[in-house]
Amino acid sequence: MKNSEILELSTEELTARLAEERSTLTKLKFAHTVSAIENPSRITKIKKDIARLNTEITKRKAVPTSETI
Repeated sequence: MKNSEILELSTEELTARLAEERSTLTKLKFAHTVSAIENPSRITKIKKDIARLNTEITKRKAVPTSETI
């Protein structure tokens, strides 16, 4: 997932996507533990996507919106 794609998502979509990516990571880790998966670098990519999503969510929480002012 590219950073430009992340910026286009709403906060609710970011939260949903984060939960989805965490679930995928858990499944991949389990599959890799049981037997070698075809593309183990996919685990690294998903971890980076999770970090990007968390960063964007944190940035949005830190910026005051016009509603709170």
